[in-house]
Amino acid sequence: MGIRPASLKQAERGFSYLMLMIAIVVMGIVMSVAARQWKVMVQRELEADLLTKGIEIQNALAFYSASMKAGRVMPGEVYPQTLADLTRQPKPFLRKVYGDPVGHGEWEVVRAPTGGIMGVRSKSKSKPIRQQNFPLVVRHFQGKPTYYDWVFQHPSPSGSVVNPLGTPLQPGLMGQPTAPGAPAAPTPPASGTPLPPAPPPIAAP
Repeated sequence: MGIRPASLKQAERGFSYLMLMIAIVVMGIVMSVAARQWKVMVQRELEADLLTKGIEIQNALAFYSASMKAGRVMPGEVYPQTLADLTRQPKPFLRKVYGDPVGHGEWEVVRAPTGGIMGVRSKSKSKPIRQQNFPLVVRHFQGKPTYYDWVFQHPSPSGSVVNPLGTPLQPGLMGQPTAPGAPAAPTPPASGTPLPPAPPPIAAP
């Protein structure tokens, strides 16, 4: 058997090295694409969680105000001093004080001019993936540049309220919250400020 020339061996080694480099580059591209897709998937899940928890807090603030004003003539809204006030027995309006899913910490609270917490927002300045087709209760989030601009507050600029079971509520007139299970009150004039009915207490776990 003849001995292959040294130049042929060098050519084979060079070809093998080239194929190895190509394989490494291809693997790097595939991993980079997979990492970006994973990042987007995680962000979508956190974004959905932010909307769910934010809307629940927003509705809890509306129910709290309606409950505090029930049977009394009081101008304006009534707000809790802390989010923990929304979880107090015997009429909790929020199951627990949730954290900010996107900011990974506490919410930044929005204080009402008259005192108390009228809303919450994420501390994240990241750009949302979702830019349209928001739930009716926060449809004003459309086109907002950052999560920080998603303010879950009462009264909401979108004007809608959803009860804990997810069905729309027809708010009662000012100072006249609709009792649970009763027919919805007529829609108030545009100049009035609609208020949601107080929900039944959430049973303690």
